[in-house]
Amino acid sequence: MTGTGLFVLGGARSGKSRYAQARAEAIAGHHHFVATAEAFDDEMQDRIARHQADRDARWRTVEAPRDLPAVLAALNAPDAVVLVDCLTLWLSNLLLADAGLDHAEAELCHIINRFTGHIILVSNEVGLGIVPANALARRFGDAAGRLNQAVAAVATEVVLLTAGLPLTLKPPAIPR
Repeated sequence: MTGTGLFVLGGARSGKSRYAQARAEAIAGHHHFVATAEAFDDEMQDRIARHQADRDARWRTVEAPRDLPAVLAALNAPDAVVLVDCLTLWLSNLLLADAGLDHAEAELCHIINRFTGHIILVSNEVGLGIVPANALARRFGDAAGRLNQAVAAVATEVVLLTAGLPLTLKPPAIPR
């Protein structure tokens, strides 16, 4: 990786999106917000609208509910500042579309490794609670855990947010 890859994890309402956006806005460049959510109901439409209102005019929004690696490949440039929010929604979309999760994960990690600008990826940490009672929820939890581990392995920095507080799990390497 010639650019930087920040991976921000946390539970629901932990402050991860706010933290990721602040980190992105501290970087000069062309800012792209890659949205993975699909608004299937009024509540999700409201959530999306609130997130959009939090971003100023410097941000260009790109929708990528399923084609995330291809979108990231198209945005890859040394002056790019790309914020992906969030990987677990992307994973849900793939799971519900019965898409190949292993292939999609491998493609994502490949583009993160080749990204020449700054990429910040947000994901939910879903493995801290009880084991879900139904098969689909267990399949999702397992897939999210594998995806988070794979992305954390290729990211240059990993931060966990809890109660709005960042905890660095993988500090960025000091350039030599």
